[in-house]
Amino acid sequence: MSKQWNVGVIGCGHIFDAYARLAKIFAPIKLVACADIDMAAAQRRGAEYGLDALSMEALLARPDIDAVINLTNPASHAAVTGAILAAGKHAYSEKPLALSLEDANALLAQADKAGLLIGFAPDTFLGGAHQMARRLIDEGRIGTIKSGSAHFMNHGMEDWHPNPSPYYQVGAGPVLDMGPYYISALVNLLGPVKRVVALASKFFEQREVTAAGPNQGTVVKVGTPTTSQALLEFASGAQIHFSVSYDNWGHGHSNPIELHGTKASLMVPDPNFFGGQLQIIDADGSHISNVEETTFGRQNWTWPSGNVVGNYRGLGLVDLLDAADKGRQPRASGLFARHVLEILLGIIRSADEGRFVDITSTVQRPPLLAEADAAPFKAANAPLAFAG
Repeated sequence: MSKQWNVGVIGCGHIFDAYARLAKIFAPIKLVACADIDMAAAQRRGAEYGLDALSMEALLARPDIDAVINLTNPASHAAVTGAILAAGKHAYSEKPLALSLEDANALLAQADKAGLLIGFAPDTFLGGAHQMARRLIDEGRIGTIKSGSAHFMNHGMEDWHPNPSPYYQVGAGPVLDMGPYYISALVNLLGPVKRVVALASKFFEQREVTAAGPNQGTVVKVGTPTTSQALLEFASGAQIHFSVSYDNWGHGHSNPIELHGTKASLMVPDPNFFGGQLQIIDADGSHISNVEETTFGRQNWTWPSGNVVGNYRGLGLVDLLDAADKGRQPRASGLFARHVLEILLGIIRSADEGRFVDITSTVQRPPLLAEADAAPFKAANAPLAFAG
């Protein structure tokens, strides 16, 4: 992949910094412009990263921009992605793709008609840890996977996020906010989901913002369930318990994802990140697989807490542009995103209606991102470490 693609970003909020900094890792992309509904925010980010700060309309009118990253709030994802496509540019959106299947289907039809590609976050399932897990499964190392679990549990984000209110409203909550990481990882490993059933609740009617910033001390009314317990039945026959919560003070689930097969059990690291350690447990005991040697498996991002993770956000965009160059579907494709979205909406609907919900869409597991494919994506002078 020799071409370098010019990329714009719409949405200059909390997640912008990670995308802008990590863009230096990838050889095929160059960030050139940013836009936000708040022009001051765009100007601040533009000055910080050497980008042209523009209105959304001006950014989309730039003929030299090939693709646009959509980092707006979830309620705006469908409209902004539609505008990106209408401007004749490939679109890469933060999760979720949309808040309804109707909007997701309309975007897929629009992209198809225009001959453009849609990609989506999370792209973490393309990281070294999750691709190695996929390879172990494909090689038959785990056998036939029959059951498993996936857990995300904490006490919300009002103690660190400057504007947590949207996360506690309809269209968000832990299912639509964090669920995409786990469901994308599971679909990549196990294939499509057939049906879901779920229960949901909320522990607190309001949350106080303690994070530093203009909203500190304000109270957020909780408008959506903040704890969900779901059971997913995959087309393969695997049954996975999926639990997410913003209400827990702590938990004892040391493995974010566990998959249990006829030959072995596989412990998969946090799907919010790209690296981590895999553990296989079989009749001969426990075996550790180290993913540090993979192109996008090395732990490179240190949080203020001292915790080090693998962070390569933007990998899905690079794969999308490679797909555009080669005439194939991206691994984190719009079709994949629509299936993930239907599963998440099915979980919410099941809890509302008290019944099993069939998942009507299906999708093929994306091809493995082999090392030979991944290596050219990384810039020769890519930074090795970041402080989050």
